[in-house]
Amino acid sequence: MSYKSNNTNIKTRVVKRKKRKLRKRVYFILFFSLITFLAVLSYASYLYIKADSVFSDSYEDDGRNKSELRENAVDPTKDNVSVLIMGVDASDVRSNANNSRTDTLMLATLNKEDKSVKLLSIPRDTYVYIPEVGYETKINHAHAFGGPQATIETVENLLDIPVDYYVKLNFDAFIDVVDAVNGIEVDVPYEINEQNSKDQAGAIHLMPGTQQLNGEEALALARTRKQDNDIERGKRQQEIIKAVINKSVSVNSLLKYDDIIEAIGNNMTTNMTFGEMKSFISYGTKGTNLNIDTLTLEGYDSQPGGTYYWYLDETSLSETQELLKSHLDLSINPATNLQ
Repeated sequence: MSYKSNNTNIKTRVVKRKKRKLRKRVYFILFFSLITFLAVLSYASYLYIKADSVFSDSYEDDGRNKSELRENAVDPTKDNVSVLIMGVDASDVRSNANNSRTDTLMLATLNKEDKSVKLLSIPRDTYVYIPEVGYETKINHAHAFGGPQATIETVENLLDIPVDYYVKLNFDAFIDVVDAVNGIEVDVPYEINEQNSKDQAGAIHLMPGTQQLNGEEALALARTRKQDNDIERGKRQQEIIKAVINKSVSVNSLLKYDDIIEAIGNNMTTNMTFGEMKSFISYGTKGTNLNIDTLTLEGYDSQPGGTYYWYLDETSLSETQELLKSHLDLSINPATNLQ
């Protein structure tokens, strides 16, 4: 056999070995991709089933097919909607689950077209008319008078826009969600000495500056108002909520969704079905941080008879009403459900 023939055979064997190695690499990549896909699919299916079970247990029929300020019932997959968020000051320590006041009250309007959210913080001491009892007092008393329904009616009367859904959460939900995402980074404006969720005085001590907070610390920051007022408190709560939401929808939190679902579901009641909740996923999956525009109700504080109230500036209130109506496409008439 000639040298040329041997050289050709060697080259052929080398080519064949390279092809076999290439095929092995391709098979390995395909196998790994398949396993990864199946794992992701299994995890997603598990989360879906768990969310369906947990959040369905949180559902509470409030007897309303729609807001009285709507002509037609809304469909969150197509319509702009509003969600009232109630943070309830209830705990086993206080034994006040049935007559608790709202410690935090926020209204979110969601615009389906541009996937934007406007988040209005309503100071807990805002002086308003409460339809449930027929007189004016602090807005956070509405829940103690008549639960979520009385609070919804009060907010609708105040803002002249429909409240389509509500979510009621207790302190444990807030703490557990923050802990589930391994804490959040926020700016602490000043030194804070606060009680914790179990009412233990001085349990939380924070120094000023940007830092990572756990659930109890974030709650203390959200609740404190010793060195400022309800407006600044509301702004802090909005920033904390934005930090929690953006951390929750980040890629790094994908494996935390199991804990997040547990944290929320075990401490929440809502008039949203699981199917309606799913329609909001698109707001947090558009490739960037969720666009949340924060708003406050301007006014001034006063203490007639020694009781502290937040009195609203009527001009600012009217401007806020129009802004929210516009965001919901209800600028012409709040009683008309524009499609």
